[in-house]
Amino acid sequence: MLVNIVVGLISTLVGAFIVLIIYRAKFGNIKNYKFDLLEGARKEGETLKKELILEGKDESLRIKQKSEDEYNEKLHDVRDTEKELQKRESNLNRKMENVDQRYDALQKYDQDLKGKEQQINQRGEEIEHLIDQQQNQLEKIAGLSREEAKQTLKESLYEKARIEAQVKVKEIKESATLNANKEAKEIIIDAIQRSAADHTSESTVSVIPLPNDQMKGRVIGREGRNIRHFEALSGVELIVDDTPEAVVLSGFDPVRREVARIALEKLIKDGRIHPARIEEMIDKASKEVEESIIQAAEEATLELSLSPFNAEMMHYIGSLRYRTSYGQNILKHSIEVGWLAGLMAAELGMDGQMAKRAGFLHDIGKAIDRNVEGTHALIGGDIARRNKEDKIIINAIEAHHEEVEMISPISALVQAADSISGSRRGARGQTLENYIHRMEKLEEISNSFKGVNKTYAIQAGREVRVIVEETKISDTASDLLAEDIANKIQNELTYPGQIKVTVLREHRSIGYAK
Repeated sequence: MLVNIVVGLISTLVGAFIVLIIYRAKFGNIKNYKFDLLEGARKEGETLKKELILEGKDESLRIKQKSEDEYNEKLHDVRDTEKELQKRESNLNRKMENVDQRYDALQKYDQDLKGKEQQINQRGEEIEHLIDQQQNQLEKIAGLSREEAKQTLKESLYEKARIEAQVKVKEIKESATLNANKEAKEIIIDAIQRSAADHTSESTVSVIPLPNDQMKGRVIGREGRNIRHFEALSGVELIVDDTPEAVVLSGFDPVRREVARIALEKLIKDGRIHPARIEEMIDKASKEVEESIIQAAEEATLELSLSPFNAEMMHYIGSLRYRTSYGQNILKHSIEVGWLAGLMAAELGMDGQMAKRAGFLHDIGKAIDRNVEGTHALIGGDIARRNKEDKIIINAIEAHHEEVEMISPISALVQAADSISGSRRGARGQTLENYIHRMEKLEEISNSFKGVNKTYAIQAGREVRVIVEETKISDTASDLLAEDIANKIQNELTYPGQIKVTVLREHRSIGYAK
């Protein structure tokens, strides 16, 4: 038992000793490893330190070199700038020298001018002295004093003015006679227009071109049967003469002439011309013209925004499309008069729609052919009365040529609108505005000249009367002023016909007997 205990104890001590020996061996190895590690770290740190120091020195050298380069570059720029400034300073000095030289030259020129001015004043005094001497000498030679010479001159001017006044009175009388003849001619032209006599070729003749002269034989037909049948159905005379490649349609009624024109053009285009074909084409042309008449009436009433008319009135209105008066299409003229009358009525606070309707219908009597007796104004009034138009509209139609007495201001507006439209063809929609602008422009141009007191544009802009100040404009200057105003109007305005410029200079002498 004891032996076992001793053996066990010895075994324990031996194990403990062995463990101690192993521990010491391990501890010594760890200590050596740690020492080696620290030594390696120290050496690596020194190496890294040297490398960083070297890199820092290199970077410092690079920065220093870059700074020196930038400094040298800036220095070069500064020197260039300095050279440029020196150059500009030199140029500026030269310019200042030139300015000083010019200033000296101007001072010298100013002194020369003052000297010349003194010479001119001196010459003026000498001339005035010579004029006085000449006047005194003339008085001695003529045997008249200055006042007596003035009186003689006044008497001479008075006689000249009296003669000119007589000439002017004669011119006015001749102008009045000419205007009267013109109005008479217009009445005759109106009657001719409605009766469509042969000598009004422009309004009664239509020329139809042919593809060749052989077509004339087809139009005439065997023994003239085609031409006779065509004239009988259309009511229009077909003239085949020596005119090459053309025939002429002559007729009093423009609507029938239009039907004949369309039918003949269709026949020529088709090439088959015989009585049955003629009848067919005239029937088709009649329908086309009737449709165009209704379409024209609808477009006109729509343009003016008027209330609808009945079928008879629409036919009359559309027929005006094929009628002209003094070279002016009557339907377009009626539309324009409607616009004018409506605009003026609206400006005056009247019934603009009624005035527009009256102006539009004022020439409706011209849609009737010559078989109805009476003037177109009275015929138009009968048409309007038959179609239940307002009595004011009927009166405006009948009175627009003063054939009956006016019962409403609208009648006067329609008459004025008709006159304006007759003097200014071609305008539409903004007719009144354009007319007023032209009148204002005429007065503005005339007033732009010196010495003009007042200006009046009259006769729908066909004449400008200019009143001048007699103290500023002489008789001779008046003639020149009239020409200058006329030239300026011609250069700055566009207008139909011609514009007469009349310059008026009035001198009044007043005396009082006490």
